[in-house]
Amino acid sequence: MISLLPLKTLQNVEFRNLLTGRFFIVLAFRMLATLLGWWVYQLTKDPFSIGLIGLSEVIPAVSCALYAGHVIDMNEKKRLLLICNYVYVFLISLLMIPAFFDVDLHFTGHEITYFIYGVIFFTGIARAFIGPIVPSMIPKIVKKVNLPSAITLNQATFLVSSVCGHAAGGFLIGFFGVKWTLVVIVSLLLIASLFFWQLKQQVSEHKKDEVKVLESMREGISYIFKTKEILGALCLDMFAVLFGGAVAMIPVFATDILKSGAEGFGLLNAASDIGSMIIIITLSLVPLRKNQGKILLAVVAGFGLCIIGFGLSHYYWLSFMFLVLSGMLDGISVVIRGTIVQLKTPDHIRGRVLSVNSIFIMSSNEMGQFESGVMAKLLGVVRSVVFGGSMTVLIALIVGSTNRKLRKMQY
Repeated sequence: MISLLPLKTLQNVEFRNLLTGRFFIVLAFRMLATLLGWWVYQLTKDPFSIGLIGLSEVIPAVSCALYAGHVIDMNEKKRLLLICNYVYVFLISLLMIPAFFDVDLHFTGHEITYFIYGVIFFTGIARAFIGPIVPSMIPKIVKKVNLPSAITLNQATFLVSSVCGHAAGGFLIGFFGVKWTLVVIVSLLLIASLFFWQLKQQVSEHKKDEVKVLESMREGISYIFKTKEILGALCLDMFAVLFGGAVAMIPVFATDILKSGAEGFGLLNAASDIGSMIIIITLSLVPLRKNQGKILLAVVAGFGLCIIGFGLSHYYWLSFMFLVLSGMLDGISVVIRGTIVQLKTPDHIRGRVLSVNSIFIMSSNEMGQFESGVMAKLLGVVRSVVFGGSMTVLIALIVGSTNRKLRKMQY
C-alpha cells in the first residue's frame, strides 16, 4: 500500500529548505571524496595513500564527536550549521592552492598529498559538528507522526545527492580536471548556505551553566548502551561498513583491474548509491510494516555477499551490478537504523546520541577506508575486498545471535 505521508511531510517549507541545503552540501562532500581518492592515487599510485585520507579525517572527527554532541544540545542549531558550512568553504578553498599553482610553487606529488591530508584533518573537526546537526533538527521541524517519513526522505535526499556527487565528480575530473572540480564544490557549499539561512532558530532547552560537559557526554553514551536496539544497530553499521568498505578501493579497481578511466570510475563510484537511492525512494512510498530487526540483519549479511562478488569480478558491468545490489541492501539498512535511532531517542539528548551515532558512522566509513588501504597493502586489493565482505557476513551473524531486542524490533 502506497503511503501519502512523504507528500504531507514535504508540504513543510522549512523541512524542504533543510533537505535542499543538505542536498547541495552532501553533493559537494561526495564530489570532494571522489576527487580526493582519484587525485591522491594519481599523485602516489599507492592504494595505502587512499586509506590515509580516511584516517586523516576520522581521527579528529571521532575525537571531537562527543564534545560536538554536547555543544549541539546546548546551543542554537541554525547558527552552528552555518558556521560549519562556511568553515568547509574556507578549508576546501585551501585545496585550490596546490591545484592551481602546483607548477608555479614547484610542489611535488608527495608535498601536495601531505597538504591534502592536513586540510582533511581540519575538515574532520568540522564534520564532527555538522554530521549530527541536520538529523537533530528534523524532530523539531516535523510532527512526530511524520518523523519516520521525514527520516526516509532525509536519507533519500542524502543518497540522491551522493549518486549525483560521485558520478558528477568523476565526469568533472575527466572533462575539466581537479582544479575546476574544486571550484564547483565550493560553489555548491555556498548555495547550500543560502537554504540554511532560511531556517528558523532552534534554541537549546538547556541552560549552559546547569550542565557540565563530562556529565552531558556521559549521559549520551549511557543511554545508547542501555538501549539495546540502538546499540545493536550502531554496531552493525560500524563493523559491517568497516570491513565492507570496498568503495575505498574503487580508484584501484577502475584504474588497474577494470581499466575504465575517470568516467567509468565516477559511475562505478556512484553504483552503490544508485542502488540505495532506488530502494529508499521505494521505501518512502511503500514503507516496511513489520519485522524490521530481522530484515536489518538479513540485508547486512547480503551486503557482505555483494562485496565478495565485487572483489572477485573482473568485468566492469558485473562489478557495477554487485555494487548497485549492495547499495540497495545498504539503503534498507540505513532507513531501518536511522528510524530506530530517532524513535528511541528523547529530544533533550538527541544531539549527544546522534553524535555517538556519528562516531560509529565516521569510524566505520573512514576507518573502513584506512582498513581497506592497509589490507590491500598486506593481502592485495582483491583479497582485501573478499576478506572484508566475509567479515561483514560474520558480524551480521554474531549480532543477530546475541541481540534479541534488535532481532525482535518492530516499529
